[in-house]
Amino acid sequence: MASAASVTSLADEVNCPICQGTLREPVTIDCGHNFCHSCLTRYCEIPGLDLEESPTCPLCKKPFRPGSFRPNWQLANVVENIERLQLASMLGSEEEDVCQEHGEKIYFFCEDDEMQLCVMCREAGEHRAHTVRFLEDAAAPYREQIQKCLKYLRKEREEIQEIQSREKKRIQVLLTQVSTKRQQVISEFAHLSQFLEEQQSILLAKLESLDGDILKQQDEFDFLVAGEICRFSALIEELEEKNERPARELLTDIRSTLIRCETRKCRKPEAVSPELGQRIRDFPQQALPLQREMKMFLEKLCFELDYEPAHISLDPQTSHPKLLLSEDHQRAQFSYKWQNSPDSPQRFDRATCVLARDGFTGGRHTWVVSVDLAHGGSCTVGLVSEDVPRKGELRLRPEEGVWAVRLAWGFVSALGSFPIRLALEKQPQQVRVSLDYEVGWVAFTNAVTHEPIYTFTASFTRKVFPFFGLWGRRSSFSLSS
Repeated sequence: MASAASVTSLADEVNCPICQGTLREPVTIDCGHNFCHSCLTRYCEIPGLDLEESPTCPLCKKPFRPGSFRPNWQLANVVENIERLQLASMLGSEEEDVCQEHGEKIYFFCEDDEMQLCVMCREAGEHRAHTVRFLEDAAAPYREQIQKCLKYLRKEREEIQEIQSREKKRIQVLLTQVSTKRQQVISEFAHLSQFLEEQQSILLAKLESLDGDILKQQDEFDFLVAGEICRFSALIEELEEKNERPARELLTDIRSTLIRCETRKCRKPEAVSPELGQRIRDFPQQALPLQREMKMFLEKLCFELDYEPAHISLDPQTSHPKLLLSEDHQRAQFSYKWQNSPDSPQRFDRATCVLARDGFTGGRHTWVVSVDLAHGGSCTVGLVSEDVPRKGELRLRPEEGVWAVRLAWGFVSALGSFPIRLALEKQPQQVRVSLDYEVGWVAFTNAVTHEPIYTFTASFTRKVFPFFGLWGRRSSFSLSS
């Protein structure tokens, strides 16, 4: 026994393209297409057709003579046999989409008016000059747009998920730092008198506040990211569902749907606000109100709470040929005489600079640079991203992945987007560079007087390396932790 699908397929083959019903008194015209006799007669009588021109086939648009209808008795017998098989599945097949105005099956789509048309609609005068396509042909470019839009939305969702993962790692690092600070504070203040125990309580309260604020911002961040992911997932689900629909349903409001999806941008939140980072950075200063006789203790405490000493050495593979490095790679001196250094992709060829051998991808680190400048000389100290160019001109500014200050004879400049000449009480001979990778701080202070020099804020995503530059005969610098 024939399946319902098979019967439906056979029934479609003997349907009249005009009325979409089973062929009644089928007739064949010159092009070979078959129609109901009454449907074709009514089609030829549509008002508006030019009487001097031959009518055209409703399907292939080839002209035919109105009096050339040929009865197709063999097809009529086939129709009669199929009708008997069709009875079992007729209810399902009667749910075809039809034109509400003419009651005929919809075949076409008008690109100009964004309307779905039957044969009668297409022949109406208002659509004759328009671009009209079969439904599947019209839907094809929109399906391509949907695929592109889905690709875009999935990429946006992946990006926000990557941000979520990265920011959660930053949160864990900060929570670990706060926990470590708590233990350091408890250990140091255990040896002090009642006065220092009171100070201990104050500092612990500050840490508890930071701990709570970090967790609070984590919750806010998770809520915001979850909302973004939910919105993108909803858009993706909507498009995937729409893409599975028939062409007629797919084309309904398709342009507004695609515009809404294509213009949806994800917000890229940060888990740690600059204000919270500032508070973490300023935490060691909470110990400054302690009495003068505790100065040495406080300096030790601040140092332990602040950064881990970095034991760095210079990388001879990156050193410009005009820089002379010591055997232990802890000191560099400028020379106008070029060294016999083999060229390599890592070596600076124009900027007289050198990098540290090891870089950082996280944590809090500090090191000291002692500067000895000859008259007219200068020394640049700071950090660079691992992908900073080594060949040609090197632009010393944060946009190029460089966060540095320049010490020259008589003044100090911060190398921001535009150099900033700094007003300092004393020209520093020793500069402490402090990096907080997760918070995004690069701070410079006078290592002797502890006077702040300058602080950069950044969002690090790549490995960074300590960076040094020299200019001027006999100018030099040396490293210590």
